[in-house]
Amino acid sequence: MATSEFASLNLKPELLHNLETLEYNAMTPVQAQSLPQVLAGNDLIVRAKTGSGKTAAFALGALQCLDVARIDVQVLVLCPTRELSDQVATEIRQLGRAIHNIKLLTLCGGTPSRPQRDSLSRGAHIVVGTPGRIEEHVRKGHLKFASIKLLVLDEADRMLDMGFQPTIDLIVDAVKVEHQTLLFSATYPEAIEQLVTRVMQTPVSVEVDVTHNAGSIVEAFYLVEHESDRIDVLEKVLLHYQLETALVFCTTKLQTEEVAQSLRRRGFSALSINGDLEQRERDSRLVRFTNKSLCVLVATDVAARGLDIEELDLVINFHVARDVDMHTHRIGRTGRAGRSGVACALVHERERNKLQQLGESLGRDLKISEVPLISDKTLPLKPEMVTLELAGGRKDKIRAGDVVGAMTASGKLAGGDVGNIKVADKCTYIAVRREKRDQALDILADRKVKGRRFRVRKI
Repeated sequence: MATSEFASLNLKPELLHNLETLEYNAMTPVQAQSLPQVLAGNDLIVRAKTGSGKTAAFALGALQCLDVARIDVQVLVLCPTRELSDQVATEIRQLGRAIHNIKLLTLCGGTPSRPQRDSLSRGAHIVVGTPGRIEEHVRKGHLKFASIKLLVLDEADRMLDMGFQPTIDLIVDAVKVEHQTLLFSATYPEAIEQLVTRVMQTPVSVEVDVTHNAGSIVEAFYLVEHESDRIDVLEKVLLHYQLETALVFCTTKLQTEEVAQSLRRRGFSALSINGDLEQRERDSRLVRFTNKSLCVLVATDVAARGLDIEELDLVINFHVARDVDMHTHRIGRTGRAGRSGVACALVHERERNKLQQLGESLGRDLKISEVPLISDKTLPLKPEMVTLELAGGRKDKIRAGDVVGAMTASGKLAGGDVGNIKVADKCTYIAVRREKRDQALDILADRKVKGRRFRVRKI
């Protein structure tokens, strides 16, 4: 393409106008290369790192092909986790807000299936969800694909890593009609090649920014002399960089709990996230981290797959990643969308061979550094925000603008005192500046939002 402007694409006028209001002017490289192929109706394989703008590429294709007059499932998007499904659904809704009467459903595990079944019975245009729950609805006859136009496999490598291959095969087999398939993946293992052979017809391949630019991420590897020193080294690395948000990757669920507890004892604002947590608690912790009311999140790979934070400052591998794909995916959480980031790993003597093999796979020499010296006066950062939970959400017709309006109407709070707002089905998470917490609680407890008073609490 000669230009990277969205206006150069053959998109519906309402989509182009909405992109303008959202200030989406220039396409990212992955959008510029994939969108023309998507709009041309080609099957497409896209290899691109996390944070490259791929969601908008398939979301715009989905919205372009919709026939809103027909209330049938025309687009299906499969994602590895509920969190990613929610984020994809949110972006599709935002990009499609100028097209009236679009019905989008998110179908994921961790919530009762009966309300989802009832929603499906009333019809939908777009379905976004996890393979397990989608397959359940297909098997029970609640979800049919007679009118499907577009199938999207987002983060396909992660879905295969999680053991979803048989489930994906069952879903694909249920799609009997001719359709377009888009596959997005940060890595391209052999299992992806096999999947492509099964589900795609003469696909076009696009490869953009699979590895990060040398300047976008600063990498460092710190020596752990004794295994018992690993948490001490982690503390020193966190204190050395003093960055607002840090994601620490651990191997096991138990390890995430132990590391988070150790960090809290040392004064850090830290919590774990893993598959043993109830879905509501996982959502709450992810929101707090996104809102910058939590500085350190300690996670397993599976639990962190739905995490989508544009400004994640620091990623730390508590152990060296087991292979190059895992390493690439982990460090890809930082240095996104052209921003800079820092990625570190703690390396014990027994892990030197693994580090050498990783360096050979990446084609560069990964040198181990000494642990930074830290002054006794250096203290952990405190989060600048706190998160409040309002007991009303999307099902109460609440929008983010309603909440901001209620909070700032009296003049006691300014717009800048309110941070991210996430409206979930039954609750709303609101980030406010720490020093304004009590005022925000009083205002929300006293004022009506959407004509009603809702309970509010700090989480």
